[in-house]
Amino acid sequence: MKNMDIFERFRVAMNERRVEDINSILKEVNHFNPSEFNWVSDIVESYPKSKKAVILVDLDNKKEEKAITYGELIEETNRLLNFLRKEGIKKGDPIYIMTPVVIEQWVSLMAVIKGGLIGVPTAINLTPYELNYRFHDLPPKAIIADVESAKKVDETKVKTLKISLGKVDGWHNYDEIFGESNNATPERTSPKDQILNYFTSGTTGMPKRVLHTAVSYPVGNLSTASFIGIKSDFIHVNLSAPGWAKFAWSSFFSPFIMEATVLGVNYSGKLKVDDYLSVVDEYEANSFCAPPTAWRQFVTTDLRKFKLTKLQEAVSAGEPLNPEVIKSWKDVFNVKIRDFYGQTETTAMIGNFPWEDSIPGSMGRPSPMYDIQLVDDDGNVIKGGEVGHIAINLQKVRPIGLFLGYSDEEKNLSAFRGSMYFTGDKAYVENGRWFFVGRSDDIIKTSDYRVGPFEVESALLEHPAVAEAAVVGYPDPTRWQVVKAYVVLKPGYTPSKDLAMELHEHVKKLLLSYKAPRRIEFVEELPKTISGKIRRKELKKKEEEKFKDGKIGENEFVI
Repeated sequence: MKNMDIFERFRVAMNERRVEDINSILKEVNHFNPSEFNWVSDIVESYPKSKKAVILVDLDNKKEEKAITYGELIEETNRLLNFLRKEGIKKGDPIYIMTPVVIEQWVSLMAVIKGGLIGVPTAINLTPYELNYRFHDLPPKAIIADVESAKKVDETKVKTLKISLGKVDGWHNYDEIFGESNNATPERTSPKDQILNYFTSGTTGMPKRVLHTAVSYPVGNLSTASFIGIKSDFIHVNLSAPGWAKFAWSSFFSPFIMEATVLGVNYSGKLKVDDYLSVVDEYEANSFCAPPTAWRQFVTTDLRKFKLTKLQEAVSAGEPLNPEVIKSWKDVFNVKIRDFYGQTETTAMIGNFPWEDSIPGSMGRPSPMYDIQLVDDDGNVIKGGEVGHIAINLQKVRPIGLFLGYSDEEKNLSAFRGSMYFTGDKAYVENGRWFFVGRSDDIIKTSDYRVGPFEVESALLEHPAVAEAAVVGYPDPTRWQVVKAYVVLKPGYTPSKDLAMELHEHVKKLLLSYKAPRRIEFVEELPKTISGKIRRKELKKKEEEKFKDGKIGENEFVI
């Protein structure tokens, strides 16, 4: 199998909606195993140089527009890669990328892959406390950051090569790369070489590091592109921030796999619904990907202000989207929002294809790339209608979109059991359609994010009033769940609304704001096992019962 052929055949099949060919390719690609493969040099560099790769609209700067063609993107990629190499960066070195939605984000990801480096996409809203943990786990050889993020990096005192998108003392200015050659030799990478590492929330510890290879995302995201339904002549927009896997899925790999154009929209602060939709309308986007929280906000405005005449595909991922939201959007634009499902550890695994009828509330059917099975705790396949674990069967073939593993071997032993990879999510199946139920572990799913209880508990314990803490998810009709904290106070402290607010603000200073508890209940003690472990399952069950009954704890405060 030649490296180019499978991508060319996939693009033709997707553009012409040859469903049988698409399904066949998604199975076939699991056997894609060349001795060497560099997605940038082997695939992207073959695209027409004059075609627009990225159009960027900055809502923070009066809708300022910037655009870059595939030819210009390759040239700037080469300049950045040459600069990094001149500064001593070599294959396998970790490069943290911490920028908002700017052209340099795409350039940096391209340079990482072409150079065989390990990119570590990093959200700009991470705190120095969270950065310190990541830098300790995987020390950076270089960091590329915008000016504001550079200030947070400097608070960590990390010593490494630093490149800023603007003037920052002690940092190289990104503009220095333009003194380098616009030609660069690609690194000889193999399918097992790492090119991306993501930190994702863990159940019992701090964020775990997910290892992706030179093929797992660049090739594995054929599944994502097929669920979204991108065509080569599309302008594709995805509402997702850099630093998260979904940005890589939908703003980078999927549109570039299809040789399409990405519409990037940069904004800070809260989503301004009308401003965002006006850009999607003005630039005549053909496909639109956004998380459920954004779709719910979009339908609160008067949608008839917008035309969206070129929109053909709309997709949502994160948790099931409300049927009324899907109906509201379709009533105005005659485009149905389709759900799909995946993880940082994978590409899109289950979804509603554009050529199939979708059922509101269902995340669809498994991609031919993945052998998805519903199993019990021991890995035995269970009947449809019953709730079970979403697992990938690895017995026949390992799907190309599956990650290499975690950096922590103990976490690998927990996730990979026998011939199965357990996703940690639960679902049920009816008539071949899959329906998401929730996490099978203690991870909290809030809006489009996953929150590990341990890191929130650790942050709470740094407050002088807190003796013990346990964190669980509380059902929420808008966000799926919100973070709820049970707190045992030290002697001398008494429960109060003011103290609850103080704890909330304390966590916000240490962690991302969405991880701060929105409900805090002060209790005398926490339920524990004989060995002293907190019984979160007992607390979760209690919260579900309280939610159904509309009750609130005696010393519980909602923030």
